[in-house]
Amino acid sequence: MPGPLTPAMLQPLLLTLQVALLATLIAGVFGIGMGHWMARRRFAGQDVLDAVLVLPMVLPPTVLGYYLIVLVGRNGPLGPWLEAVFGIRLLFTWQGAVLASTVVGFPLVYKAARAAFEDVDPRFAQAARTLGSSEREVFWRLSLPLARRGIGAGLALTFARCMGEFGATLMVAGNLPGRTQTLSVAIYSAVQAGDDPLALTLTLIVSALCILLLVMANRLLRHRQG
Repeated sequence: MPGPLTPAMLQPLLLTLQVALLATLIAGVFGIGMGHWMARRRFAGQDVLDAVLVLPMVLPPTVLGYYLIVLVGRNGPLGPWLEAVFGIRLLFTWQGAVLASTVVGFPLVYKAARAAFEDVDPRFAQAARTLGSSEREVFWRLSLPLARRGIGAGLALTFARCMGEFGATLMVAGNLPGRTQTLSVAIYSAVQAGDDPLALTLTLIVSALCILLLVMANRLLRHRQG
């Protein structure tokens, strides 16, 4: 039987929502930008670049975690620079969890955005340019509104994926209760400690939230296809 919802359970829940929201926003900005850019251009090596952008979707999370540790750790190319210039330390912080979730969730919003932009008839953009619209106006007033449902579905899937992220988050942010312990990490700790009621309660919470997000994504895709 699941245990009662206690204040101790709210901490990983709130942290998970915070991390997932920030990661989705960051991944959304870069994913939508790259999706639009890739959808409107054809160049040599495009398939290779697309594979690199989607790579976090298929790599084991521990491999992604290791790459991030190498990149932003104290001996990495970015870690000392971030700490010296901005005073930011990403390892074993909740910001590190945001970074890990952003990398893991990026391919979902990128693929959804690219597909949505490719579905927009390019003749609309050409007509807008003929009428004097700039590229920025074409993007904000035409391409983005027409692709919004596909992008919205991608963002919903990204948020759900970020909520469930475990492997890369554990490696980069660690498992510090009250500081970096997200829902998935808290479930792992509860199972390791033999606290089945706590593990079941947290599992039901994250499952319910993810089901809600998947239903939203499906409805957005259905409206888009209709």
